Amino acid sequence: MSIEIIKGFPSTSDNDYQLNIITFLKSAANTYPDVEVVSKNIDGSIFRYNYYEAFQRVKKLANALVKLGVKPGDRVGIADWNTHCFFELYFAISGIGAVALELNPRISKIDRTYVINHAEAKFIFAAETLLPIIEPIADDLNTVQSYVVITDKKSRDLKTSLAPVKSYEDILAQESADYKFPMVDETSAFAACYTSGTTGKPKGVFVSHRAMYLHTIMISGMFKMGLDDVIMQTVPMFHAQGWGVFLCAPLVGAKLVFSGMYTAETTQSLVDLMVSEKVTVNNGAPAIYMPMLEQIRSLSEKPAFSNLRMFSGATEPPLAMMKGYDELAGNIIHAYGATETTPLVTVNLLKPQLRDLSEDEKWELRKKQGLPVTGVEMKVINEAGADVPHDGETVGELLIKGPWITTTYYNDSRSADSFTNGYWKSGDAATIDKNGYIKINDRFKDLIKSGGEWISSIDLENSIMAHEGVLEATVTGLAHPKWEERPLALVKLRENFIGKVTKQEILDFISPNFAKWQLPDDIVFVDDIPKTSVGKFSKKTIRKEYKDFYTGK
Repeated sequence: MSIEIIKGFPSTSDNDYQLNIITFLKSAANTYPDVEVVSKNIDGSIFRYNYYEAFQRVKKLANALVKLGVKPGDRVGIADWNTHCFFELYFAISGIGAVALELNPRISKIDRTYVINHAEAKFIFAAETLLPIIEPIADDLNTVQSYVVITDKKSRDLKTSLAPVKSYEDILAQESADYKFPMVDETSAFAACYTSGTTGKPKGVFVSHRAMYLHTIMISGMFKMGLDDVIMQTVPMFHAQGWGVFLCAPLVGAKLVFSGMYTAETTQSLVDLMVSEKVTVNNGAPAIYMPMLEQIRSLSEKPAFSNLRMFSGATEPPLAMMKGYDELAGNIIHAYGATETTPLVTVNLLKPQLRDLSEDEKWELRKKQGLPVTGVEMKVINEAGADVPHDGETVGELLIKGPWITTTYYNDSRSADSFTNGYWKSGDAATIDKNGYIKINDRFKDLIKSGGEWISSIDLENSIMAHEGVLEATVTGLAHPKWEERPLALVKLRENFIGKVTKQEILDFISPNFAKWQLPDDIVFVDDIPKTSVGKFSKKTIRKEYKDFYTGK
């Protein structure tokens, strides 16, 4: 559906000056040249340079890309961890008018092959430690012409079956920093991210320079980022532009810290980096924030954070986790978005008129996804397409549109079912309260329909995770011979509570918040809970593994 645009009186502004992402780094190099950029290497050592030096390397990289044969519009795949090299590639690739294609190392080999072929990538840059995810599929990649390994080794010393192949530092060393970036049409794609493929093949979202530029300004303003901040990039940069936080640092002239390679089992490195670099801004999912909190709690001397703001997305942050960080002077700020929304569209901030709420009421409010950010339009509609009342109870589907929201998937027939009248149909079951706060009750596919009534798996999960002995919990609806579906809870206990917490204790703990019929029929204690490639609980995997749990087939 096209938007009607009226033409007003002509302005005297330079409307031909395009919103290009390279502007952020160019400006930082000129205005804040000495501000540090810190990157953790694979071996644990720390690499340091500044915005001026980063920009010189990006200009060299731009020359190298042109010499490799990269042309405007070409898709260039990147498989890397959160490093300064990934940072450089985002700017150099998009700066010459090509597209940075984010390659998620955690998706399946089949899906990774599909993404590269569907996007028709011509070149791939891959960290040396990630060669094992590219080498086995190289023969199936239809359009890739050459590879670059992100390493400081010489090209002649590389041990890989990929060909032709060059070394990242080698190609930079051969180039001059004399490069003038062209002005790219701001509606051109800056980066491409594919959805994680939890339902069918991944879907391609190509984000424009204009969308990312406006999104970055919005995030920086909403979270009050500035010169005095130290911004740490924790969300993987290979998915949803790492939520765009690393772009905010050069925009506002803040120190930038890259977390390198880490896992949920190695979060000590993240905690150490936050402390040593005096981080004030971080972003991540509860799947990472929770083990980080456990790590901090185990320390004999707790870190003294100052003005720490931790943006939490992917899933609703458990109340117990938010309170845990609050005790350490770390403020968890709940935000919401998706690959299709660049991604930030809501932020949970306390309205001034709500400051008189009780502390318990404020905590309950902070669990919600929050308020729509300026620049996007959001509504919750019922099955008839009408807006639901803002009563905080009536559930409908959340629809979103705006300047950084996608309006179609790239070359994908599923677009017809995913967009309507300029809105993206999120598939999220949501409510809006009288104060405008949006609450995601569940994905519609994850809502549990039992005896004709709906049960929110998210509410059950977060209630269970409020128990002091619970580290993680997920609730999934499974087929039931009488009630259609019934909830099953998988619970991972904290190490010192294993064998000491019973199913009945957990049921008794959460029962005051739910009707008896809403409670899980069973609770299974597990060592680990399956997760998706982006750190969410993988209910698709759980449904498959436990599909006969209640039916007894």
